[in-house]
Amino acid sequence: MPLVPPPFDPELAAVLERYGDVLSPGFTLDDLDGARQSAAVELVDPTLDGAFETEDRTVPGPAGAPDISLLVCRPASSPATAALPVVYHVHGGGLVAGSNRAGVTEALAWADELGAVVVSVEYRLAPEHPHPAPVEDVYAGLLWIARHAKEIGGDPDRIVVAGASAGGGLTAALALLTRDRQGPRPLGQLLMGPMLDDRNDSGSGRQMAGLGVWDRSANDTAWTALLGDRRGGPDVSPYAAPARAADLSGLPPAFLDVGSAETFRDEVVAYASRIWQAGGVAELHVWPGGCHGFDALAPEAALSRAARAARIGWLRRLLAA
Repeated sequence: MPLVPPPFDPELAAVLERYGDVLSPGFTLDDLDGARQSAAVELVDPTLDGAFETEDRTVPGPAGAPDISLLVCRPASSPATAALPVVYHVHGGGLVAGSNRAGVTEALAWADELGAVVVSVEYRLAPEHPHPAPVEDVYAGLLWIARHAKEIGGDPDRIVVAGASAGGGLTAALALLTRDRQGPRPLGQLLMGPMLDDRNDSGSGRQMAGLGVWDRSANDTAWTALLGDRRGGPDVSPYAAPARAADLSGLPPAFLDVGSAETFRDEVVAYASRIWQAGGVAELHVWPGGCHGFDALAPEAALSRAARAARIGWLRRLLAA
């Protein structure tokens, strides 16, 4: 039987139709300069209208590699001696675009409501910097936070790692890497529409070819930028593509969400199932009719509001435990 794509949520379908001349599900490296310019244009004020005091910190990168930049956002009303939870944010951008200010708005909204510090990492981008450069930069940032949390008003025992899309994949990879290196253990991992599997052969990927805002061809481009001719082959590291991990035991509690009408649906559902099968803790939401990044595309849509409420609800329970 042919694979029939699930319908988009009506509010999202209207947005996709309205911006159909701008939004494209495909992506090639010929589009890279434009994607990077668009990511730069979409940056927001990280002070959240004065709610946060912000600074850029340059901290040591991986051994033998350049330093990395961390955007540190502390609640302006918190005392200097506070020991607040820390949200460590890893930006999206298909592994090839974005910066530590991209996509940080939602993490700041969580921190504003829950009383937390946000630290957002700027990692090296593919194709100029293939695997393992991005995940090693993200790991170096976690090490710095764990060792210097008190300097920024944070609690080293309450670090939650979070990311969307490519940032969600890097966040999942970070949880695996720090487990295996016996590094700092995050309190939890929040994975929003994460990019997990370089093999790119899922049913949802085939269903959504040419549809939405990130399809199978775009996925091929991004994974090839990161892995080159290793993409889809037998020897891809789980720290590049977390779906390749043979063992998902011993990981921090996870929140995973994904749209039912997007490329990543099946790999995210499979990853959550494998966490449960390994005896782990995971909360999974599959948002009906959601396309990739739907809550950023249409933040006022009912589905977007529900997704954001579920994420902050999970964080609130995690931090209260």
